[in-house]
Amino acid sequence: MRVLIADKFEKVGVDGLKDIGCEVIQNADVKAEDLGALIREVDPRVLIVRSKKVSEDAMKSGPRLSLVIRAGAGIDTIDVAAASRLGIFVSNCPGKNSIAVAELVMGLLLACDRRIPDQVIELRRGEWNKGEYSKARGLHGRTLGIVGLGQIGREIARRAQAFGMRVVAWSRQLTIDDCQKLGIEYAQTPLDVARHSDAVTINVASTAETRNLVNAEFLAAMRPGAYLINTSRGSVVDETALLEAIATRGIRAGLDVYQNEPGGSKGAFDSGLAKAAGVYGTHHVGASTDQAQIAIAHEVIRIVQVFHETGTAPYCVNRLARSEATHVLSIRHQNRPGVLAHVFRTLSDDNVNVEEVENIAYHGAEAASARIHLATAPSDAALERIRKGNDNIISVDLTPVRR
Repeated sequence: MRVLIADKFEKVGVDGLKDIGCEVIQNADVKAEDLGALIREVDPRVLIVRSKKVSEDAMKSGPRLSLVIRAGAGIDTIDVAAASRLGIFVSNCPGKNSIAVAELVMGLLLACDRRIPDQVIELRRGEWNKGEYSKARGLHGRTLGIVGLGQIGREIARRAQAFGMRVVAWSRQLTIDDCQKLGIEYAQTPLDVARHSDAVTINVASTAETRNLVNAEFLAAMRPGAYLINTSRGSVVDETALLEAIATRGIRAGLDVYQNEPGGSKGAFDSGLAKAAGVYGTHHVGASTDQAQIAIAHEVIRIVQVFHETGTAPYCVNRLARSEATHVLSIRHQNRPGVLAHVFRTLSDDNVNVEEVENIAYHGAEAASARIHLATAPSDAALERIRKGNDNIISVDLTPVRR
């Protein structure tokens, strides 16, 4: 199976893919706009990327392309809707970078509180300013608000608790019970988190719903002089509103992500927010530790191996969550050639669309059972033709899907 790696990737991952029999082609320097031409040339079955943008046109360039793997958690750089239309699986590696991101969050939090980067800059200029930098609030006993309590958020909570901080959190699926088990406090809304926290860390996926989640209203709800940490995606923060809050309310920000970041690993970046006093920034490196990248590489190997052996993609993000099937057709049959072909041909003649299929062989492989999810119910005549039209059919049952 041919695999194209269009980004930097750990050597252990490249070697591991070769060990499971993959033909691996790597081009870490290809630009996003040239990815389609490379895919057309290589014609891979699997594409692996980290931060590279994968467009619909790029995916259309590979007739054999069946799986795109994001070697990380976020998938906003991949046109998932287009992949779904083209019949291409998209998988990611959730949770493998959680500790790395949580560590950076704590680093940014300390940077905001102790203004470490500012101190470094002045020392490098030969300036001593102990009087100014002796002023810091400290984190012990303060409240950290977490917006988005997934795996990263939970790792952050553990570290904040180790610092002696009180933790309050909101997440879409979070319950009071969950919070009690974790020893943290429950907030009903993101705004409640903002109101009750000395520092807030944002850890949500980039979606239409989370775009500008941190807006003027959210920032106005934060306490004057509070800290905002964002290591998720730049799109979740209204940067104009944040600049205003920094200037007028003394908000400090620790940012690893920004809107309109450069597409590659190096380039010019003219961001007014990144240059602002009171902003402590890093270069979208939250997941970029050796530990995280090695864990992700091993996960990518596993995804490719499972896909190669079974045709299924672990952590697939674009599989239909709930099909439109209204009925399930159960066929017990002798495990012989042509049985399912007969069933599908009959359904096609009856204008019934098949949504999903599962066929399981019994021990000894003499017989099998097929469960066929259908968009509509076949006619009685079609069911009769299925029963009588092939001697290897044992039984036929049609069951409505309960919603």
